[in-house]
Amino acid sequence: MAVPKRKTSKSRRDKRRATHSIEAPRVNACPQCGSPKLAHRICPTCGTYKGREIEPLRLQAP
Repeated sequence: MAVPKRKTSKSRRDKRRATHSIEAPRVNACPQCGSPKLAHRICPTCGTYKGREIEPLRLQAP
């Protein structure tokens, strides 16, 4: 098995983990109603996507 030859220093470890920070989700304004929504998803308020009205599913997902 491959085993590290030297201990990874705290500085090197922390430099690697510096990019792992948590970000807030990016929110866009809906072009129809102006309410905030996630990109590439149906607007929860007006139910539109790319300018089209999307009807909800009739069947419940298992």
